[in-house]
Amino acid sequence: MIPILLLCAMLFPPTPQTAPKPLIENDRVAVWDVSGPTTAQPFDAVVVSLSGSAAFLREGSTPNLAGRSIMIDLKDHPVAPIANASGYPLAFPRPGSKKILENDRVIVWDYSWTPGVATPMHFHDKDTVVVFLDDGDLSSTTLDGKVVVNPYTFGTVRFNLRDRTHTETLVRGKQRAIITELK
Repeated sequence: MIPILLLCAMLFPPTPQTAPKPLIENDRVAVWDVSGPTTAQPFDAVVVSLSGSAAFLREGSTPNLAGRSIMIDLKDHPVAPIANASGYPLAFPRPGSKKILENDRVIVWDYSWTPGVATPMHFHDKDTVVVFLDDGDLSSTTLDGKVVVNPYTFGTVRFNLRDRTHTETLVRGKQRAIITELK
């Protein structure tokens, strides 16, 4: 029996455990898809529940998660404010948006697009993390008329850089998102 166990151990070595990788990581954030208990946060964080709510956690807090959530760790990498010289309004607030939290680190918005209705042309003065809560395609049109259609499904997360001017139209399905603007 021992020789068989040794042979199995040699032929089938244990696979090393790999650390989970964030969905998104850059200078500003690390974004994680979480669904169970987690440890105390090493950073301030925003937790976006895929049921459509958001909460802010200070560094060292332990989140109380119910169901699948997106954890946005806010790194200590401030960026200088950017002036809006575009002549267009800021991305938020916009008609139909609801501010669900604001503090010294973030502003979090809940927004649903209306099929076939373009948002006003707007300027993004802040980097954003967008958590999509439905399945739908958004058409984005820039000032120069360039159009890109982006399909998004439930649970998709995107990091968008600031200093962008565009309009968006829901062209298929339905779409709602929790949008975290980084201060």
